[in-house]
Amino acid sequence: MKEHINPWTILGQKEVYDNKWIKLTEYDVLNPSGGKGIYGKVHFKNYAIGIIPLDEHLNTYLVGQYRFVLDQYSWEIPEGGGPIGIDILESAQRELKEETGLVAGEWTKLMDLHLSNSVSDEYGSIYLARDLRQEDASPEETEDLMVKKVPFEEAYQMVEQGIITDALAVTAIMKVKILLLEGKLK
Repeated sequence: MKEHINPWTILGQKEVYDNKWIKLTEYDVLNPSGGKGIYGKVHFKNYAIGIIPLDEHLNTYLVGQYRFVLDQYSWEIPEGGGPIGIDILESAQRELKEETGLVAGEWTKLMDLHLSNSVSDEYGSIYLARDLRQEDASPEETEDLMVKKVPFEEAYQMVEQGIITDALAVTAIMKVKILLLEGKLK
């Protein structure tokens, strides 16, 4: 198989669901082996954005909230959605202030990623925010948040222990841990 050749054939498609955040499309397809089937795709209308704030003492800030879809409480890094067409960094800055009240003087993009590429086209970016100052938070009406400042190592241990399971948070924390171990962050 060649990397750049799409082995799927689309025979037809229908929109199953659409709202202001997502659209679900069902495709009639021929799979790579030539068999008929269906494939569902969730299209996200926003970028996924995660921010890992890190202060000069290597503390970070976690956001806790009850996640409706999981039907459980979740500890995460500050994160949210950014409208496609708006600068992702601008959306990251808004999300950090909105959820935690933090404003950062230094921003570094850590990575871009696809969050669940077998069923969705959701694209995300993760930023490291440094040189932090505290202002007032202003969460959205759908957010009942708890913010806690913890040593970065504690956040890392929460990932290791399976307490933090959110994909953006796990990825961001592991990336920062690698950068710290390599001496690229202090």
